[in-house]
Amino acid sequence: MPNSQSTDPNASKPQNWYASWFDTPYYHILYKDRDYAEAQLFMDNITAYLNLPDQAKILDLACGKGRHSIYLNRLGYDVTGADLSENSIQEASKSSNATLHFKVHDMREPWEEKFDAIFNLFTSFGYFESDDDNATTLKAIHDSLSEYGFAVIDFMNVHKVVSGLVPKETKTVDGIEFHIKRFVEDNHIVKEIRFSDNGQQFAFQEKVQALTLDDFQAMMDEAGIYLLDVFGDYKLRKFHKTDSERLIMVFK
Repeated sequence: MPNSQSTDPNASKPQNWYASWFDTPYYHILYKDRDYAEAQLFMDNITAYLNLPDQAKILDLACGKGRHSIYLNRLGYDVTGADLSENSIQEASKSSNATLHFKVHDMREPWEEKFDAIFNLFTSFGYFESDDDNATTLKAIHDSLSEYGFAVIDFMNVHKVVSGLVPKETKTVDGIEFHIKRFVEDNHIVKEIRFSDNGQQFAFQEKVQALTLDDFQAMMDEAGIYLLDVFGDYKLRKFHKTDSERLIMVFK
């Protein structure tokens, strides 16, 4: 669950999540064991469900280092990957080609070009403290779709996440021992991450709004966005509030 804020005591001033955690190598080290096969299965299923035409233009919004973008491009689509992290975009750009592009971009800003599909994947929404910013992001996504385009937000199922929250965990990756605390505070799911490397202490905080389907529905109604379908996992099975792994929304 992205959205992090550095709590490094040596920092000259507080940094927002987008200026710290995502731009460190440690973020990618901690999450290096993500399931790529599962991600590819989701891309296969959702593109088939949307019945996207050959060479459809797809925007992968908050693309990180581009794992979804690269795979979508291999499927034959014209893909743009966008992320606020300059380091991630620099790394992703190594895979660029004539139909695969990467750009640094704030998801609150609409695009001049229009896309046949816009994907916002792996809980890359709910970063902002302000509800207005969430609404602005939804509107920017909607306004960047072509006339027949579809958007997909792949979010966590808050009900399942909260009920199964592991308060404390220690995870060792590449010789680094990450000490992780999780809790709910002010309608946010918070993850505190502390570790040391090369004799230096680090502390970061991930923070994402605990948005439910009802919350998304209310924002979409306000913005005049039509919610077409809701799924509960990457196999596109029906969403169940208590036990679905994901909250996947298709809208236009």
